[in-house]
Amino acid sequence: MDRKKARKKATELVSQMTLEEKASQLRYDAPAIKRLGIPAYNWWNEALHGVARAGQATIFPQAIGLGATFDTELLGQIADTIATEGRAKYNAYSQEEDRDIYKGLTFWSPNVNIFRDPRWGRGHETYGEDPYLTKELGVSFVKWLQGDGKVMKAAACAKHFAVHSGPEAIRHEFDAIATPKDMEETYLPAFEALTREADVEGFMGAYNRTNGEPCCGSPSLQKILRGDWGFQGYFVSDCWAIKDFHEHHMVTSTPAESAALALNNGCDLNCGNTYLHILKAYEKGLISEDTITESAIRLFTTRYMLGLFEETEYDKIPYSEVESPAHLALSQKAAEESFVLLKNNGILPLNKEKIKTVGIVGPNADSRKALVGNYHGTASRYCTIQEGIQDYLGDDVRVLASVGCDLFRDRTEHLAFTQDRLAEAKIVAENSDIVILCVGLDETLEGEEGDTGNSYASGDKETLQLPQVQLDLMEAMAESGKPVVLCLMAGSDIDLSYAEEHFDAVMVLWYPGAEGGKAAARVLFGDVSPSGKLPVTFYNSLEELPDFTDYAMKGRTYRYMENKAQFPFGYGLTYGKVVVTDAVVSENSAADINDTNVSGKAGFESGTNTTAAPVTIQATVTNQGAIDTRDVVQVYIKNADSSLAVPNPELAAFTPVFLKAGETKTVTLSIAPKAFTVVDETGARTEDGSHFHIYVGCTQPDKRSMELAGVKPVEIEYSK
Repeated sequence: MDRKKARKKATELVSQMTLEEKASQLRYDAPAIKRLGIPAYNWWNEALHGVARAGQATIFPQAIGLGATFDTELLGQIADTIATEGRAKYNAYSQEEDRDIYKGLTFWSPNVNIFRDPRWGRGHETYGEDPYLTKELGVSFVKWLQGDGKVMKAAACAKHFAVHSGPEAIRHEFDAIATPKDMEETYLPAFEALTREADVEGFMGAYNRTNGEPCCGSPSLQKILRGDWGFQGYFVSDCWAIKDFHEHHMVTSTPAESAALALNNGCDLNCGNTYLHILKAYEKGLISEDTITESAIRLFTTRYMLGLFEETEYDKIPYSEVESPAHLALSQKAAEESFVLLKNNGILPLNKEKIKTVGIVGPNADSRKALVGNYHGTASRYCTIQEGIQDYLGDDVRVLASVGCDLFRDRTEHLAFTQDRLAEAKIVAENSDIVILCVGLDETLEGEEGDTGNSYASGDKETLQLPQVQLDLMEAMAESGKPVVLCLMAGSDIDLSYAEEHFDAVMVLWYPGAEGGKAAARVLFGDVSPSGKLPVTFYNSLEELPDFTDYAMKGRTYRYMENKAQFPFGYGLTYGKVVVTDAVVSENSAADINDTNVSGKAGFESGTNTTAAPVTIQATVTNQGAIDTRDVVQVYIKNADSSLAVPNPELAAFTPVFLKAGETKTVTLSIAPKAFTVVDETGARTEDGSHFHIYVGCTQPDKRSMELAGVKPVEIEYSK
């Protein structure tokens, strides 16, 4: 992937074009230029959790579920699989001269915005609320999607640059105000890492303004992106965002002015049709030909980087790769790793030898929509939770089922009385030994404004409560007197206080992909232990949060919150009991170990600059339980000196580990130098303070996590 050579070829090709031809190539649906042998190309494609919207493809768990895995290797394998299927489909479509939308190799993924508020309907497209977790997973996704071949396997795109997380209803005119400190501390790190560490090929701007400037025409953001970070790829607007300049943001008066503002500020490609006015803007002197030429060169550089004008090593990837058995198995594995067990009084894993009848109840039990989230492809077969359990149990255990209620309407049949399936649910519970209750949301209740026919709160959630009909169903199941396992299928924080109090087990399945039912059955019945961790905070109420439109981070997410969480970021139980029994700073790291005390706390002094090299932690981890399990070792760091530091300990390293019952392993984790810095009010990142608390465990070091998990992380006192 030699960018210099690709750009040289692009420059030579673009030099042969007329002004009109160059301008035509700045649209997402770039037309063919037959006299130069250039085929049509549609830039718009999606691959958030599988190749999307172009027919059959493997559907992986939604991004928020992938975030819950805390597994960069898994994310990489998924991204490589997406690129393989994308190439397979592109090869086949190209043979048919089908160059339609969603059939190219420029995937507008991943979404590395920060899920700062649980109301945001698109939060489940992200990897969660933490910049470090988002960065690590995003970098892995981009690297593996783009590959390390002679040409890019596929081109990733970091979106939505840069400060974007709702509200959906006003995103076309909204101005997100963020301080320089919050920008550097929270909103920009993942984007910077995707540029510097993963060499992401594309960037997409957001709909809203950030600090007064529309994101798709922002000189300030472009200075950061192309100036400070050295980004050299292409920049695309969000879809129809440029027309918002004159229709909603009111920063321009005409489409020509909007096209000029975007193009002059680094937006090479228009997803939308406002760039049809480029020539008019040129005639009015608003855009120079050099600017048009530069954007065309950038776009053709990407096409050359993908090898679209030559034979490549990927041309022979066959169509049989699409939804191959290996890819479906990977989707199932990802779902199994993504499930987060929040409560278990010992009822899980279920023993099918001791159960005669299982009742499966709830609107998401047999729902395909609840499997797929949004920005999804089409599976050749969907395995719902109900079907997965039925297939798993076969003829050995009787399965009874009831939808119980609609997802949010007050009846399932138009002519029926209200709560027309509630009696059936009660009957199923009465006749069952155990009830598996599947409640939650789908993309019609949380998602993107205007997407998939959304009309409910423009895609955003108005509350943390489930719809009333589901609350009524939960109450009825609690009153049944039967053991109940609640499975939540949603992409965000839902108030689970009632479930925690009344049900025997509570597990979050997110939107687990087309193989979700198979995965759920294996986890519920103990073939595999749950091991996911919450990538977002589950709050007790919205009242403790700032206003949705307030982009200041104070009081938001686990890093800044002041109250106790209902379920904290980084929390999740397993069927085993994985404990970090000891943790030390390695002698190979930037620290010199001077003293270690008996309590497991270590005091360190270092004669060297601790930010000169990563700090390496060696942790001893034991599964003290009776069941083999995967778990995630997490390292949090707290600056004990600086008033500029993030208020609470923040994630600085993590690694999954698999331990058999009784097994002990030593794992090594590396804390990047950046974790020991702070950000001042001007947005400058500096070193301030010499004393740090490092916590190593399988949860955060907060009181609520320790209360729920019953385990305290090892604390290291570390000094420069």
